Amino acid sequence: MEDKIISYGGQAVIEGVMMRGRNSFAIAMRAPDGNIVVHKESLAAVYRSWITKIPFLRGTILLWDALGLGMKALTLSANAQTGEDEKLEGPALYLTLGTSLAVGIGLFILLPASVGGWAEHSLGWQNLAHNLLEGLMRLVLLVGYIWGIGFMPDVKRLFGYHGAEHKTINAYEAGAELTPEVVAKYPIEHPRCGTAFMLTFVLLSILIHSLLGDMTFVWRLASRILLIPVIAGIAVEFIRWTANHLDSALVRLLIKPNLALQSLTTRQPDNSMLEVAIESFKTMRQAEQEVVV
Repeated sequence: MEDKIISYGGQAVIEGVMMRGRNSFAIAMRAPDGNIVVHKESLAAVYRSWITKIPFLRGTILLWDALGLGMKALTLSANAQTGEDEKLEGPALYLTLGTSLAVGIGLFILLPASVGGWAEHSLGWQNLAHNLLEGLMRLVLLVGYIWGIGFMPDVKRLFGYHGAEHKTINAYEAGAELTPEVVAKYPIEHPRCGTAFMLTFVLLSILIHSLLGDMTFVWRLASRILLIPVIAGIAVEFIRWTANHLDSALVRLLIKPNLALQSLTTRQPDNSMLEVAIESFKTMRQAEQEVVV
């Protein structure tokens, strides 16, 4: 069955929301003068290629492309809040993105793997035990980081736009009128949220890493990086499957932890945030109709 339900997704950006369809994406941002600024583009051809029909492979490739799209959206929104002289572009942009990626891999992938390796080689822990320790540490770091940055005023607003994105998509999927007053009534959680991906990735990594058996410390670290695309592909397929089977009581039970974690990454949006999210969604929908596939 074609995954019509997962055609639309989005992402909160700085003072705005990015909405993505099958063929196009749009970003609506609240400019410093209070007006809503809109940017729209066609998506890369990979989103319409044969790759999207191959399970697991599609998840890995599309996730990588989505990461680039998300970075682009964040950069555009950041530049919309600054003057021409302060725009983030060129070498400064690539240095910022590269540093952020390196810190993320080091903190959430390599550090827990190092602690698990220490428990294995220095304390003699068994395979399952040291992988559970590694996974638990990764989960604690992830949740702690999200919880901590959630106190920052700018991040609170970002999480508010995240909530607006969810409410807008929930309202659309329910067939409701897209106005701030109506959209505000819809849930702030969504089963296809990127937060759900992160938790699913962490839990799957415990299982998959436990199957690898004993290995040297260096190979342990290398395997954690090399297996990122594999685990990511499986995580994406799991989320796609749960999104298409929400009528099952078992599936609703399975996704409860994912929905609960979203309480850390979303905030109740105000009407001005909902206006931006709705404008982004409507612009994306209009762009979808303009694209000739």
